[in-house]
Amino acid sequence: MSYLVLARKYRPRNFAELVGQEHVVQALSNALTQQRLHHAYLFTGTRGVGKTTVSRILAKSLNCTGADGQGGITATPCGVCPACTDIDAGRFVDYTELDAASNRGVDEVQGLLEQAVYKPVQGRFKVFMIDEVHMLTNTAFNAMLKTLEEPPEYLKFVLATTDPQKVPVTVLSRCLQFNLRPMAPETVQEHLQRVLAAEQVSADAPALCLLARAARGSMRDALSLTDQAIAFGSGQLHEAAVRQMLGSVDRSVVFSLIEALAQGDGRAVVEQVDQLRAAGQSAATTLEDMAGVLQRMAVQQAVPTMAVDESDRDAVRTAQLAQRMPADETQLLYSLCIHGRAELGLAPDEYVGLTMVLLRLLPFKPGPAAGATAEKKTLKAAEPAAHAPAAASHAQAPVAASVAAARAPDGEQPPSPHAPTPTATAQAGPPVQALPVREPGRPAPEPRAASPAPFDAVVATPVRQAAQSPEPPARPIGIEPAPPTVVPGAEGDFWHALVQKLVAAEAVTALTRELALQAELVARTADCWTLRVESGSLAQSGARERLQAALAEAGHTVQLQVELGAVKDCPARRNALAATQRQKTAESVLMADPFVQEMMREFGAKIVPGSVKPL
Repeated sequence: MSYLVLARKYRPRNFAELVGQEHVVQALSNALTQQRLHHAYLFTGTRGVGKTTVSRILAKSLNCTGADGQGGITATPCGVCPACTDIDAGRFVDYTELDAASNRGVDEVQGLLEQAVYKPVQGRFKVFMIDEVHMLTNTAFNAMLKTLEEPPEYLKFVLATTDPQKVPVTVLSRCLQFNLRPMAPETVQEHLQRVLAAEQVSADAPALCLLARAARGSMRDALSLTDQAIAFGSGQLHEAAVRQMLGSVDRSVVFSLIEALAQGDGRAVVEQVDQLRAAGQSAATTLEDMAGVLQRMAVQQAVPTMAVDESDRDAVRTAQLAQRMPADETQLLYSLCIHGRAELGLAPDEYVGLTMVLLRLLPFKPGPAAGATAEKKTLKAAEPAAHAPAAASHAQAPVAASVAAARAPDGEQPPSPHAPTPTATAQAGPPVQALPVREPGRPAPEPRAASPAPFDAVVATPVRQAAQSPEPPARPIGIEPAPPTVVPGAEGDFWHALVQKLVAAEAVTALTRELALQAELVARTADCWTLRVESGSLAQSGARERLQAALAEAGHTVQLQVELGAVKDCPARRNALAATQRQKTAESVLMADPFVQEMMREFGAKIVPGSVKPL
């Protein structure tokens, strides 16, 4: 006897065995019990959640005659009467299943509807089940509308689809629609435990958890993966073997990556990714598992009072990481992980993409605390930084001069020999406290009680922050960066005009467009053109072939040769040079405007750098 796969062997035979669709079971059971039956049902949902199974159970409920042959419509079909056994075996003459994926034309639908005029042969009702109904053509849908709206009293329609958006609204309005939901991993895991217990197969709980997560809400996928895992593990399910079969990443690696990111340790992140590459584990699965852990960390951070399941080792480790990583970094890293999965296909390889996705968090981490790198207070004035701009000393000099002028007339507090000179004060920064200036005509303030330490005895030096890369200063109006260098070549005008035409018509995109823009046409014959590029990534054969095909469509059927070398004239440089000239022209026009000059002269107005855009 041939082996029957688990997904078929343990297909539910009645509503009591159906898993994870309680809302559908309750509605259909009540309708069958009260005999408030609709003439058309539409079951929607992803693959493997029970659409066809519910249809068969519904057909058995409508046609069950009971073990004694005297039963009627019931929500609990007996499973032993001829109608139930024949429907399970797929040979019940009054139950017809039509696969709309392969029978999608109007002729097939008309052939099915021709049987509607005949009463049931064996059962109580005829049941027409159309699977993947969204694959039918518009003509086929229109052909069945009238019968679907007013079928004979002995006929029931059951439609199933994974994409209800493609079903016409005229069909939807004639059906009762039930949405079968994807099943939770916990529900799938519990069902797998019952199935494996019946099969007498030993299994670890972590292995079943991996299978339940890999099924992504589909019970059929879960049972199929379980069949594969049993074969892979020689009749046993262990976590290591299942993880190897699925290509899943060890959860300890995921936690190590998150912990390294929390500590800002880029070296550890790169080393972990190298280990994943050596083991051949999936980068997309790594990001998916990290997103799951980060989601639970975010819940722990948002609801700190939530109890942690001490028996779950992952939950304890997740709670520990939630305390180490700030909440804003958790949210940012979660966003990077879920969006980074879409970027893996654009990277040179998926591990390079994984490395860049993870390292992207490090530049956004705040720098070390100011107190950790602050210079201790001392009696000696701080030396000015060698790279400090001279404008700082000019801006601080009037402050020091005003303090010195306030002290000199009173004579109450002579300068201390340890006090910094005005020059040093101007360079080191403003003093900690400025003494009040006595206005003429007012009495001198009463002397205050002597403090434990004279004011001049303590001089605070400025706190020096950790060295950071300075932001580039905004470019003032009228000071332009050096324009791109273009040395016009013999074929420069022709190549530039041709590339601009291809780009405008969107005949070249992505890497092919960059090849056309960055390349210089150095030689041109009737049959062969030679391009020169500076980057080796642009000289790939795929991009060259696509550009060659685009040129052929534009009327230039030639062979392209791409060489590496210095480029002096390319469309990208010409476009950049033209853009620079337009920008300079726009700024010159704005600076020459009389109104702008008047505002700058009378009110000290300034043009915000970068705000001038050519039209």
